[in-house]
Amino acid sequence: MHAATRFVAGRLAAGTALAMLAMTGGAMAADPPCGVDALCEVEGGAYRVHLPSGWDGKTPLRGVVYFHGWQGSADGVMANAGLTGAADELGVLLIVPDGMEKTWSYPGSPAKHRDEIAFLDTVLDDAEARYPIETDTLVGTGFSMGGSMAWFAACSLGDRFAGFVPVAGAYWDPIPTDCPSPAPNLVHVHGTSDTVVPMEGRPIRQIYRQSDVGDSLASWTGRAGCEATPEPAELGDLACERWVGCGGTLIELCTHAGGHMIKPEWVVDGYRRLMRHLGRDGQAG
Repeated sequence: MHAATRFVAGRLAAGTALAMLAMTGGAMAADPPCGVDALCEVEGGAYRVHLPSGWDGKTPLRGVVYFHGWQGSADGVMANAGLTGAADELGVLLIVPDGMEKTWSYPGSPAKHRDEIAFLDTVLDDAEARYPIETDTLVGTGFSMGGSMAWFAACSLGDRFAGFVPVAGAYWDPIPTDCPSPAPNLVHVHGTSDTVVPMEGRPIRQIYRQSDVGDSLASWTGRAGCEATPEPAELGDLACERWVGCGGTLIELCTHAGGHMIKPEWVVDGYRRLMRHLGRDGQAG
């Protein structure tokens, strides 16, 4: 979607909220009517936000979009002190879309509740209308099915993000071959002992299938023209492989020996890795 089209779509989606914004001369950014203490309703669903501690209501914000896992919710993420604390540590606006029926309806998913890409586009338009977000540093992340949602966001809305840090969730079959977005900056985190979303993938109900993480990554490394063999790297307590020769695109696989889990510091470290790659210092503001 071109920028001008997104602008018009965002105005239509935000509706009354944007009308109020115009009347108050931007005061809504400091005193939002929704999102912080309750779900912010938009066309197709809702989302929540967590404001960074000490924000003055005016300074431009970097942002992180977090997609919750299966049976999760935006409200549940807001109650997770680890995730909101990670956002505070980074000094970013945390944007949390709410999955319909506590799941995500991306391609290959058993759920078929809505067009998730259209919904996410609307959420981003609405959030950007309410807050002074530095859109060129927006990072998408998520856990499990939320990690998979981040992968599909990279495929279809990659131009709205600076990069992605999905955890324990990649594509589901069939792996897309016609993504409209260019290869993204991506730091994928996964446990080598994960049995819920194994790195080699697995069938679900003998109808659906979680894709092999290696095959998911190959869809991007091939498109970016990366060399076949990655080089070793480290990220906090994670062992990483970084592909080289990717035309300026950062693509990494970072693993740990554990199972199906997420640590807030992995999101923090991945975000900072992306910001360093972009020539930023890794801190908001």
